[in-house]
Amino acid sequence: GGKRSGDKGFFIEPTVFSGVGDDMKIAREEIFGPVQSILKFSTVEEAVKRANNTNYGLAAGIITKDINKALMFSQTVQAGSVWINCYDHTLAQTPFGGFKQSGQGRELGPEGVKEYLEVKTVTIALDQKNS
Repeated sequence: GGKRSGDKGFFIEPTVFSGVGDDMKIAREEIFGPVQSILKFSTVEEAVKRANNTNYGLAAGIITKDINKALMFSQTVQAGSVWINCYDHTLAQTPFGGFKQSGQGRELGPEGVKEYLEVKTVTIALDQKNS
């Protein structure tokens, strides 16, 4: 992969980058498209620390048979969506949006609808009648 796809726009073929370091632009910024960066790690704690050491936090995922490890990951990684044993599984009922510089607000779910609402309080003093 990595070659230009088509002659219009800025599209590339599906591409896998290996040997990616934490200081590389591809590891520090959000890249959208058919791109996968491969970064090696020794422990989940190390992976979370490195993932959280960025300005972005749209989504994260973990593949594991250890539910405790999955729950620890989901609680500590700074990402708006966390998928366990799947990735990019989004439903209309579940809010989607990121942490940090990965967008503002949420799409989908009740939280997404609230973005379009404006709350107003109206208080009326009425005369009380004695019966």
